[in-house]
Amino acid sequence: MDNLQHHLSDSLKQLRQANGWSLTLAAERTGVSKAMLGQIERGESSPTVATLWKIATGFNVPFSYFIHDSTLQPGETATFSQPNAQMIVRPLLPYDASLRFDLLAVELAAGAQSDSSAHEKGVVEQVVVTEGELLLGFDGIWRRLQAGEAFQFAADVAHSYRNPLNITLRFHSLIHYLARV
Repeated sequence: MDNLQHHLSDSLKQLRQANGWSLTLAAERTGVSKAMLGQIERGESSPTVATLWKIATGFNVPFSYFIHDSTLQPGETATFSQPNAQMIVRPLLPYDASLRFDLLAVELAAGAQSDSSAHEKGVVEQVVVTEGELLLGFDGIWRRLQAGEAFQFAADVAHSYRNPLNITLRFHSLIHYLARV
């Protein structure tokens, strides 16, 4: 098991135990099956970005909680990629508890789409496209963003990121946890 998967496995297990949750209760709170949570805890499965978001939201922790590795040297960051490599997420800064935000660099493969469940009430996300074109879907509408464009939206609704082009899409996601995290 590589360092990041080991960190993810340990983090999930520790967080679940610290909350006093069984796997059954964790599954209810996160919307991720008990079997999948068990496989992640045992290091037998690597979740998709969407699954990791569900887990983070269910436990009310920032996304980077699961991918920040304290063994990294200053200036180094962990990279989380889905098993199918359709989406890669890398924290640009560690989670800031006083400012309550995550700053992530995201890559989405050509033609790929990633769907995200609603985050906690009050979570706001800002995206800035650095390369390519992003179709951002929320509240039943799709908004097209070109390189250099930014958009802010309430992320406490289901939302999707789609890359309509034949090149890798790169964007930054600044997530403000205005509620409690």
